[in-house]
Amino acid sequence: MRHGNKINQLGRTTSHRHAMMANMASSLIISKRIFTTLAKAKALRKFIEPLVTKSKSDSTHSRRIVFSYLQNKHSVKELFSTIATKVADRPGGYVRILKTGVRPGDNAEMCMIEFVDFNELLGGGKISEKVKTAAKRTRRSSAKKETVKVEETAINTPNPIETVENSETTEVDNSIADSETSTDTSTES
Repeated sequence: MRHGNKINQLGRTTSHRHAMMANMASSLIISKRIFTTLAKAKALRKFIEPLVTKSKSDSTHSRRIVFSYLQNKHSVKELFSTIATKVADRPGGYVRILKTGVRPGDNAEMCMIEFVDFNELLGGGKISEKVKTAAKRTRRSSAKKETVKVEETAINTPNPIETVENSETTEVDNSIADSETSTDTSTES
């Protein structure tokens, strides 16, 4: 019975599961993003988050503890040099899991697991400067005032394209009017 046993065994023996988690964690540390099944990614997140927290304090003891889990000195070096400096101010939640659909062969849910601070497309996990300096919103929205100002300036300032079109039509209208008056005068005489 598995009373209180919350780990997902992933259909593997204990030694196989530990080796697989170590290999997946090493791959994630080196390449910053890997694609795997959702169940493995959730298990990997529980495996790697404590290691990243441990890497924040760069000591020989911490390195040895992390090495006992990963068994890869290149991954340990990368974790303590690059990743630890980038996540130093983050209190937790170092990785994110993004679902990518299902695998065609066996319909397994696939996902991408990546380090939050290493994705430039999603803002690198940092709050942008605009959001930090945003003013508190009130019920009286200032956005309406700004749009009114924009509309007023749009009404007050003539559009250069419309001005050119208006001047051309005025010239055409003047020439038509001149020709009409000339025909009117010619018919009168």
